[in-house]
Amino acid sequence: MRSGIPTPSRRAGMWLFAALAAAFPLFLAPVRSAELEVDLALVLAVDVSRSMDDDEQRLQRDGFVQAFSSDIVHEAIRKGVLGRIAVTYMEWSGPAEQTVVVPWTVIDGAPRAAEFSERLSRMPIGRYMSTSISGAIDHAVLLFDQSGVEPLRRVIDVSGDGPNNTGRMVTLARNDAVGKGITINGLPFMLKRPTGFGDIENLDWYYQDCVIGGPGSFIVPVREKHHFADAIRTKLVREIAGLGDPEPLIRRAQERERMNCLIGEIQRRQRWGGP
Repeated sequence: MRSGIPTPSRRAGMWLFAALAAAFPLFLAPVRSAELEVDLALVLAVDVSRSMDDDEQRLQRDGFVQAFSSDIVHEAIRKGVLGRIAVTYMEWSGPAEQTVVVPWTVIDGAPRAAEFSERLSRMPIGRYMSTSISGAIDHAVLLFDQSGVEPLRRVIDVSGDGPNNTGRMVTLARNDAVGKGITINGLPFMLKRPTGFGDIENLDWYYQDCVIGGPGSFIVPVREKHHFADAIRTKLVREIAGLGDPEPLIRRAQERERMNCLIGEIQRRQRWGGP
């Protein structure tokens, strides 16, 4: 029967093991697995401010639900270099009002896309007050650090129906994000004619001049309710495939005047006062 006291040879082996462990501690450390590589890490940053009425809120949510159930979106994912993307869905309003509705999800085919779509469809829609596109962009940038993936591209998809009217200047947030190699695309909602505070003419120009940026950035304006789902699906396919706006073959001799990127802040001061 074996004794519980180690023999001289066993003691020597234990001492040798301990000496090697002390000299080479890295040999005993667990090896951290590399982060999963994906073609795209995409933050869907969705406006839920009070300027969005109930119909617009529901159209917006249903549009994304339908898009991730679409064969054309599944095909775009499949045709990527790696054949998978990571997506998170975030609702935003004021500077400190951002809520992750569906956390980072890796989608590598129709089943995972359907899971994402079904989960999104079950979540309630938030409602808040002001519109801080800059806050949405800043928060979206932080979300990339929590993705757990190594993307070939990073994109923020900003949707909304009005200009930035609170928080820091939208162009500062955009430029900081673009400086980190992130692309920002826009989905401006133009379903209603401007009626006052929070609305502006030519919201598509505002998004073009003040919100989007980075390699291949583009906007897809939504002007009709029945085009809503198609617009979201088209935008997702372009983002997944990395298809930005091509350079126009012909440029107009005189470009339009650029939008004032402070227009939302000016409206707020005129209505409420303050800095």
